[in-house]
Amino acid sequence: MILLRSLAFNIVMFASGAVLSLYGRLILGAPPARLIKLGQLWAKICLAALKTLCRIDIELEGREFLPTSGPALIAAQHQSAFDTIVWLRLLPFTAYVLKYELLRLPLVGPLLVPSGFIAVDRDAGAASLRKLLADCRQAAAAGRQIVIFPEGTRVAPGARATIHPGVIAIARALDLPIIPVATNSGLFWGRGAFFKYPGHLRIRIYPPLPRDLSREAIMAHLRHSFYESGVDNSVDQPARQLATDINKKSQ
Repeated sequence: MILLRSLAFNIVMFASGAVLSLYGRLILGAPPARLIKLGQLWAKICLAALKTLCRIDIELEGREFLPTSGPALIAAQHQSAFDTIVWLRLLPFTAYVLKYELLRLPLVGPLLVPSGFIAVDRDAGAASLRKLLADCRQAAAAGRQIVIFPEGTRVAPGARATIHPGVIAIARALDLPIIPVATNSGLFWGRGAFFKYPGHLRIRIYPPLPRDLSREAIMAHLRHSFYESGVDNSVDQPARQLATDINKKSQ
């Protein structure tokens, strides 16, 4: 049954993505706000298919910490391709920070930059960081919500990865607080996996971190949010108080 359900979901996901991408190529000169609506429609189709076909229920905790409009900076844990879909539905006008290699994807790749997504060439050194900050400033000025995956790649549930500090540079350049997000999506949709397993997928959104936190405190809080508190354990204390305590210890 899981095989058939997974097959049906993949057909829906790829077929709808192909059709919408082809339409996007026809309107390639359209404003980013129009192109992003194609992505939002695709995400709506995919999430509905996950629920109805794969029997994956999605629980969202802390939605009140997400903006309904205006710029924001979301630092999201990354376990699954699901994480690259869901923010198109959760945010009104998102802009993903993504790997430059994704621009080479067939059909959808040429639409990413015109949609206002921010591609990072990780081999370009300091020039890459300068371009990243410039693109993020432009996105924030347009009122977009920037989603970045500080782990840099998908990380299996229970595993840990290096959290890259680029998110801190963005937060300080834009004067935006970081909103950490944890998930257990990899339990149901593994990296490059064909099968999608039924279950209770959770997303936990934490309160925005105070802007005056030190670099060490931000990194410690992201590690705590992703790997120690997570979505399967109760938080010992409110996230804002935790961040303040970590900051005091690092000074």
